[in-house]
Amino acid sequence: MNLITPDPGLLFWMLVTFGIVLYILGKFAWKPILKALGERENAITEALDKAEDAKKQMANMQAENEKLLALARSEREAILREAKEMKDSIIAQAKTSADIEGKKMIANAKENIEREKTSAINDLKNQVASYSIEIAERLIRKKLESNKEQDELVNKAINDFHLN
Repeated sequence: MNLITPDPGLLFWMLVTFGIVLYILGKFAWKPILKALGERENAITEALDKAEDAKKQMANMQAENEKLLALARSEREAILREAKEMKDSIIAQAKTSADIEGKKMIANAKENIEREKTSAINDLKNQVASYSIEIAERLIRKKLESNKEQDELVNKAINDFHLN
């Protein structure tokens, strides 16, 4: 039965030994262990705080990057819009100047045609006048007594002169 019920003396010495070990651990080991656990807890808390701060900074940086990206997109769109407006303006100016130049060329051509027409009419008038004078001279040189001879002479003179 000794195995099931311990001896009171053994029980006493076990309690004394346990108390001494507990006192030694409390005096020398518990404070450094608790201090180490406290430092470890503080380190873990600081690490978690730093991780939270880093997470917030990353979120701020991501938001800032999104803002910069949106700004860059809007600037790009503004530049493209401005370039398109400039292109349209240049095309409109080119069309306007081409129309003006075309109208000037047409006006100059019309003026040249009018001048050539006037010159041709004047030349034709001069030739008709010259032919008329020549016919009159021939008629005067030759005294014609009958109308028939005059008609023949006029017709002959007209046939002699071919219009250019």
